[in-house]
Amino acid sequence: MSAEPLLSAKGLVKRYGRVTALDHADFDLYPGEILAVIGDNGAGKSSLIKAISGAVMPDEGEIRLEGKPVLFKSPMEAREAGIETVYQNLALSPALSIADNMFLGREIRKPGVMGQWFRMLDRAAMEKRAREKLTELGLMTIQNIGQAVETLSGGQRQGVAVARAAAFGSKVVIMDEPTAALGVKESRRVLELILDVKRRGLPIVLISHNMPHVFEVADRIHIHRLGRRLCVVDPKQISMSDAVALMTGAKKPPEDALAA
Repeated sequence: MSAEPLLSAKGLVKRYGRVTALDHADFDLYPGEILAVIGDNGAGKSSLIKAISGAVMPDEGEIRLEGKPVLFKSPMEAREAGIETVYQNLALSPALSIADNMFLGREIRKPGVMGQWFRMLDRAAMEKRAREKLTELGLMTIQNIGQAVETLSGGQRQGVAVARAAAFGSKVVIMDEPTAALGVKESRRVLELILDVKRRGLPIVLISHNMPHVFEVADRIHIHRLGRRLCVVDPKQISMSDAVALMTGAKKPPEDALAA
């Protein structure tokens, strides 16, 4: 593992009135790894991810990307820096086509006058790139790149969202509960997609309540409790029941995990 984290946060604080969602939270993601973030409801996982992905601005603390301090004022700024997020609600537009969804907010315009002055979209180029990305991730079940997203199954929609993140996330991909609403077969496909993205060299932050999935794909597990990082554990050296006990406060973390 690289000595330097690719993405890190130190002492993040986020308050909503009297509620402290993040209480001096730390975070480290290393190159090429899948880091699972787990925690009980209300532990502050979502606030942590929102701070890292630009959806909220922390009140205190520092976020670093490739060793340099960054301050994202919006998810768009995080995206421009190479951090892509697949949200739980997928953030897809059901009535638009697969290709349109892949390029939503970053459409390719036709070259020359037609694109520059008349702002015409280069649909052929977008469809070609969308198909390449879907094929690269093994999503061959989608026959027609022009079909509306609302006609796809849950797993296929998740696949489109993951493909979009993998296509544009140049540094980090964050996935929020990617298998929450899926059946067994579709969940399996999404886990394979996550491993495919990792094989392409992109580190992944996986937020999930599904312990078997976490233990199957994660290289390290960040356990979040009461607004901060409690510890980081190795899934090969801890049981699922111990991870849940740490998460709920029934068990104290080992000393070596606290320094991880």
